[in-house]
Amino acid sequence: MSFSDKVIYQIYPKSFLDTTGNGIGDLRGIIQKLDYLKELGIDMLWLNPFYPSPQRDNGYDISDYTAINPDFGTMADFEELVYQAKQHGIELMLDMVLNHVSIEHEWFQKALAGDADYQDFFILRDEPTDWVSKFGGSAWAPFGDTGKYYLHLYDVTQADLNWRNPKVRQALYDVVNFWQDKGVNGFRFDVINVIGKDAKLRNHAANDGKPEYTDKPITHDYLRELNEKTFGKNPSAITVGEMSSTTIENCVLYTRSDRHELTMTFNFHHLKVDYENGQKWTLQRFDFAKLRQLFHDWGEQMSQAGGWNALFWNNHDQPRALNRFIDVQHFRVKGATMLAASIHLSRGTPYIYMGEEIGMLDPNFDTITDYVDVESKNAYQMLLKHGKSASEALTIIKAKSRDNSRIPMAWDNSANGGFTTGTPWLKAGYYESINVAKDKDGEIFKFYQMLIRLRKEMPIVAEGNYHAVYRDDANIYAFEREWHGQRMLVLNNFTNHIANYEPLATYKDATLLVNNDVSFTDGQLQPYQSVALIIGGI
Repeated sequence: MSFSDKVIYQIYPKSFLDTTGNGIGDLRGIIQKLDYLKELGIDMLWLNPFYPSPQRDNGYDISDYTAINPDFGTMADFEELVYQAKQHGIELMLDMVLNHVSIEHEWFQKALAGDADYQDFFILRDEPTDWVSKFGGSAWAPFGDTGKYYLHLYDVTQADLNWRNPKVRQALYDVVNFWQDKGVNGFRFDVINVIGKDAKLRNHAANDGKPEYTDKPITHDYLRELNEKTFGKNPSAITVGEMSSTTIENCVLYTRSDRHELTMTFNFHHLKVDYENGQKWTLQRFDFAKLRQLFHDWGEQMSQAGGWNALFWNNHDQPRALNRFIDVQHFRVKGATMLAASIHLSRGTPYIYMGEEIGMLDPNFDTITDYVDVESKNAYQMLLKHGKSASEALTIIKAKSRDNSRIPMAWDNSANGGFTTGTPWLKAGYYESINVAKDKDGEIFKFYQMLIRLRKEMPIVAEGNYHAVYRDDANIYAFEREWHGQRMLVLNNFTNHIANYEPLATYKDATLLVNNDVSFTDGQLQPYQSVALIIGGI
């Protein structure tokens, strides 16, 4: 597979590097750091949206699909970024938000003005269903003074597009082709498994109405058409679908190569294992047994059926995995390398979120006013309303806020981590003690370089099958990869204490391929130790 040896690096442009002093990261900042990214060894950069937007949902509310938000630079800057990245052997992956547009988009404005053609670009009904928006409240809002309602599965300013209309589909394919013509080789499709809505929409009180629009069979038809009309013409294109509340069965269908839909899929089940009763705004130690089971289920079943996973711990919507899964006070470095090995040696395409490669942590903000994220501010008020004290509510926000991952990238120990000469749009974190200048020659960065290199050099890492091992161990997440008779055992201790296990006889004479500790004794893993043993030659 042409994509299986690739590693993708995610950049939240607003927080990567500001070259103008206005406190907002920009495209030229990414150009400046291409040498750094090449040194890390990654193949592709996924950039969060940088299109014109009212920013009600961090740029995922797009008002123009084929322009650059001036905060981030110009189209000339983007074209230079594509060119310079290719000179460094790096391709770009852009975020395509094709389920909805901002109500400020020209299409919605024309619809509001009475243009019947553009009204059919949206999902308008005389009677709203009982569906609940993912951002709370009804998923329907009044469509001007027409007496009709428009569907918005997300923010009220994000109107869902009517994919049943061929003109909508063609307009969106034109968007993908516009960026492909600019030299873009990768596309990440936002919440793409909710584009398939029935012609007749029904009430569904259970689960906020999600079963009525999630993973519908017609979605697969749409994705095959999208593939055929756009990126399918480019044999080197890499695509990933962000899948909301999805299933393994559907992700197999989305990603099996003979179906010509997508290259791989993101799912988020493993990042909800520290939600008490499924609720995000709670404090609960992560459930390791659940995490291990999810990894095994997705790893084995996608492997057996020919599907392909996108593997990740961090992104722009999640607190840092180090703070969630590791005793960072005592084992930040060991924990960071163990988390890296646990997905980079697995079957699927690993994603690195900016700063992960140096072990960046959640910030320790003093007050709710330090937060910018509207979801966090709303959650804080909700927690107070439900009886939490101000300090209790802030403690929960500190643990779960999306701003944790959006803090400026720490380049050095100068003011604001070298991110900007001005005032950053969001306060910086622990840049004095954790930054690129200090940590680029450190253990975590070098470990990531090694894992990326192994994926390129060893087909067993890039393409081997996945089999669960030590399936019920209370401390260890372990799996075996197999490729043409070669076998590799990966052991990861997810605890801050020594974990014992019964050695597998078949690995008695194995070669130690990866070890994030100073030594290794078969049958025993040190706190957060990760090892890979291989038999059948290297």
